[in-house]
Amino acid sequence: MSEVVVQPVVTRQQQRQFLHLPWTIYRGDPNWIPPLRQNQKEMTGISRHPFYNDAAIQNFIASRGGVPCGRVAAIVNRGHIRRYEEPRGFFGFFESVDNQAVATALMDAARQWLKGQGMRYIRGPCNPSLNHECGLLVDGFDSPPTFMMTYNHPYYGRLLEACGLVKTQDLYAFWGHVNMIESLDKKMAFVIEEAIRRFQVTLRRIDTSRFTQEVRMFLEIYNRSLVGTWGFVPLSDAEIDHIAQSLKHLIVPEMTSVAEVDGRPVGAVFGLLDYNPRIRKIDGRLLPFGFMRLLWNRRQIKRVRLVSTNVLPEYQKWGLGLVLMSRLVPEIFQWGIEEAEFSWVLESNHLSRATLERGGARLTKTYRLYDADL
Repeated sequence: MSEVVVQPVVTRQQQRQFLHLPWTIYRGDPNWIPPLRQNQKEMTGISRHPFYNDAAIQNFIASRGGVPCGRVAAIVNRGHIRRYEEPRGFFGFFESVDNQAVATALMDAARQWLKGQGMRYIRGPCNPSLNHECGLLVDGFDSPPTFMMTYNHPYYGRLLEACGLVKTQDLYAFWGHVNMIESLDKKMAFVIEEAIRRFQVTLRRIDTSRFTQEVRMFLEIYNRSLVGTWGFVPLSDAEIDHIAQSLKHLIVPEMTSVAEVDGRPVGAVFGLLDYNPRIRKIDGRLLPFGFMRLLWNRRQIKRVRLVSTNVLPEYQKWGLGLVLMSRLVPEIFQWGIEEAEFSWVLESNHLSRATLERGGARLTKTYRLYDADL
């Protein structure tokens, strides 16, 4: 068998090989969803993205006999280093054939580069951070992922663990059917009514006439609400603007909820329609007509991913998350939504996990983050 050669991605040809490798790795896999190609170029640092205003990345590609067979990115997130005061690097965008020598060579290359940047620890996979797609799928391979969630072959966990990586935290995806709403615990209804009464909460959709400002508002609540969350690094202003622009055409106001107290937004939730079946049909290409096919007749999409329910710290633990979700219920019925995925939920977020389980949601997928010393 040919020797494994790992090279830093420098040339245009290497960039193309790095980006196109997943189409080879997952050929014939019915559950794999191709990435949106332009988005993947930005996330891997090949095209400009504001995350890299305060971060560095080095992509690596592995080959045998001149044929690409694996890839990985080594990432220095300076925001994380400042916030946690630890020299921790990250790895992401990992793909490999089922061969330990390939995986080991890739991780060795990532480790050496990170050590050269002064890092002492490594965590991943993060593509490229916890604010974007992250985690290795370790359970729930029987169905495709929902929009903006990761997918990989079952053998990836074995490869990474053989490289000395150990679990640090799991991320969960919970599944629910619209029929479950009717059987919700009456105590939840009491909590919702009491929270609305206590704080005089008003609820609304996002205002599409002020769409960019509204998405920024949500992301600012997101930043403030997650300050105590494991591994969290706030989004920069430039990232907030970029995400607001990129989500502008994907968010539908019916799947959003904003809670206000005295006219001030204190919590927000938004759901993203599961565009993945359509992304598969356009093979990740938005141009020239993929974008139109992605957005055409969206009411045919009957599955939603509820991405994040965020409440400002001073209003947390009072049931405002349930209040926010309650506004979505009539909209979900009117749209004809049949299924929802709540993802992702940290293993250490016991309150959210307990609330979902109490409501009848079922754990369907587990994603894992790994740590190691360098």
